[in-house]
Amino acid sequence: MSNQEDEKEDTAAAPPTEETTKPEDVSETEHVTVEPEVEEKETSKSVPAAAEVEKEESEEEIEVVEEKIFTIPVGRLGYATDRGHRSPKAVRDVRAYVARHMKADEVSISNEINQELWGRGINKPPRKITVRAVKDKEGKVVVYPPKTS
Repeated sequence: MSNQEDEKEDTAAAPPTEETTKPEDVSETEHVTVEPEVEEKETSKSVPAAAEVEKEESEEEIEVVEEKIFTIPVGRLGYATDRGHRSPKAVRDVRAYVARHMKADEVSISNEINQELWGRGINKPPRKITVRAVKDKEGKVVVYPPKTS
């Protein structure tokens, strides 16, 4: 048995020689270089999925420069209009109010705030709404519902 163990150790320790290298080995390495190209194509298909995940992440990923909480009197601003135009007017008024107070040109409203404004239909938006306005380093403001503690 010791002879067999010695032979195994000799073969394991011996570096590959030129005799063991065959042209077939070269074709195998070429085949290996082809496989990463296939993998790159597969990963490029998964890139849009990664972009969707980034979009769905919370607003905490935004570099916050300024954050304020406002209670906006929508009733005072929007109830003077016709009943059929009150909710769209309320959305415009919230956008204008936040732009004026945050000194920003570009204001976007989150889906939660939009649903709250349109929750009772086009005729009856809420009289007042509390929002959290977050301004990033580019000057864009996004309006979110306030955090509850």
